[in-house]
Amino acid sequence: MITPAFELTQDPDFLTVKIRVPYARASEFDIYFEGEDFKFYAKPYFLRQLTLPGRIVEDGREKASYNTDEGTFTIRLPKEVPGQYFEGLDMLTSLLAPKKSRSAKPLVEEIAASAELCEENEEEFDWEVEQIPYEESIPPLQHPYGFGNLRSGVFQRLQDELSEVIDIKDPDQTPAEERRRKRLAAEAAKFEPDHYLADFFEDEAIKHLLKYKPWWIDAHKKMTALQGESHQEHESPTFVVFSEEEREQLRKFTNKSYLLDKRSRHHVYLGLIDILLAYCYEIRVNEGDKNVESSWNIRKLSATLCWLEVSFSSIHDVLVSFGRRVLCYPLYRHFGLVTEAFRDTVLILQLGKAAVLKCLLDIHKIFRESDPAYILNDLFITDYCIWIQKVKSRKLAALCESLQNTTLSKSHVGLELEELEAAAVLVQEEEKALKAAGTVSKQQLPCSESETSDSEESSSTSSSETEGSDSDEQESSTSEDGEINSFQGTLQEERTAPLIDCNGLRQGTNTSALEVGDGKSKVSSQSPTPLGKLVEELEMQIHSAMRLSEQPEGLATAACISQEQEENPAPEPDRFSDDAAGKGSFLEVSPKPNPLLFLCGTNEDED
Repeated sequence: MITPAFELTQDPDFLTVKIRVPYARASEFDIYFEGEDFKFYAKPYFLRQLTLPGRIVEDGREKASYNTDEGTFTIRLPKEVPGQYFEGLDMLTSLLAPKKSRSAKPLVEEIAASAELCEENEEEFDWEVEQIPYEESIPPLQHPYGFGNLRSGVFQRLQDELSEVIDIKDPDQTPAEERRRKRLAAEAAKFEPDHYLADFFEDEAIKHLLKYKPWWIDAHKKMTALQGESHQEHESPTFVVFSEEEREQLRKFTNKSYLLDKRSRHHVYLGLIDILLAYCYEIRVNEGDKNVESSWNIRKLSATLCWLEVSFSSIHDVLVSFGRRVLCYPLYRHFGLVTEAFRDTVLILQLGKAAVLKCLLDIHKIFRESDPAYILNDLFITDYCIWIQKVKSRKLAALCESLQNTTLSKSHVGLELEELEAAAVLVQEEEKALKAAGTVSKQQLPCSESETSDSEESSSTSSSETEGSDSDEQESSTSEDGEINSFQGTLQEERTAPLIDCNGLRQGTNTSALEVGDGKSKVSSQSPTPLGKLVEELEMQIHSAMRLSEQPEGLATAACISQEQEENPAPEPDRFSDDAAGKGSFLEVSPKPNPLLFLCGTNEDED
């Protein structure tokens, strides 16, 4: 048989049960209700028993209808006490629980019998003790964990997934106090002052996250407005709506009863606050969206889930643990996110069991879709989803009030946040002062430079005026000296160059050909010397020799010589080097016999 999907709603006079039974035979169905019991059957669906939170009555006002398009039965049942509010209609798992036995029999019965009757009925007494092989008994659970400290030995079988789910190593052999000590040491080692100060000063993104409004804020506003109008207490199911997927998950849960002592119940309530704080942080920083880091954020920020913490002694301890972990592990490490998660948890608890259950179902889904985190569903979240449906509303309200009266400041966290912030503010002020002093010095520096430049300009102008006349006087002599020096330099270069005839033959190094440029001809023309006269006579002789020559070779040779003479005018006689005998050097124009030979030097007598 299939348990159908169903939904319960109410108004002041009627309880409405809506059951979805697609492909069922509408002509064959049975409905039974009496007092707090309700049963439904339509093949192949069977709703074995619903235990209602209030009594209903059969008085002729009941009504049932079937919608063929949707495949749903809608049954309206009158309340025995009109106006009575049925609490917990959304707690489907608890409604499906079998009704407890109302037998008045005592839990322990003593049966008295006479010794004689026992001896008569006894057949034979066996004097030999039955031998049983010795088996080492398993020691009792010394270091339990999980919901209500009811589990142990789970991670002995899951060593591969251990490091991906929790931070503690070998939890089965680690006492609660040692877990707490290791957790505090790990948090102190993980805290990074630079990361915290970066989020403290550069908080634009965090301010945006603080403005986000999750769904429970609007639901709480509606509840507050309705309470202010009617002045009556209303339960949160009016404002909290479960999705069809969430309802389906509630139907899948197996109903359980938890036998918890006072200490275990205390840990369960404190663990609930710890888990809700981590969930509120996750919803706020991701603005209601889910991502691959969602399961990591929730289990990492909750010491109950990550370190299997069972040593919380008060609500303040839970808040301190959550605050430390927010400032050590996630991406955004700001104390403002701690306080906002604290306020969000208060609002959820004020909305009642339905809001808490909706949050737990969301956590269950996140862990279910994360490969290693599903273990935490088996250890904590599934049991919390079943347990919260049976918690009395007044106990949840008392827990909310205690949480609301608890305060948390930066000094409680124990990470020296206030000292870090004060030191960072001082450093920031010093940097601003240094920058301000630097800008002032930069502004003063151009002023001083302008003053010095003005003084230098005035001094340079005065010096230029005094030196102007001197430079004018020296200008003519300098130009003349420059021309003479350049002329002498050219002559010195030509002395070292070998002489080459027109046929490409190299002459001796002791014979130098001097080139006289246009600039130098100006010097020679300005100051006539014997050298100038000699050059003119030599040119005239060359031209006459060229006219007298009749042979082609001679003409070519003469032309070559004339060209060379034009390019290299005759050198100074005093600059020529003489040989050892004191005779002048002769220039052979062509290697072939030529009747014309020209003398390129002068005698010592002419010098």
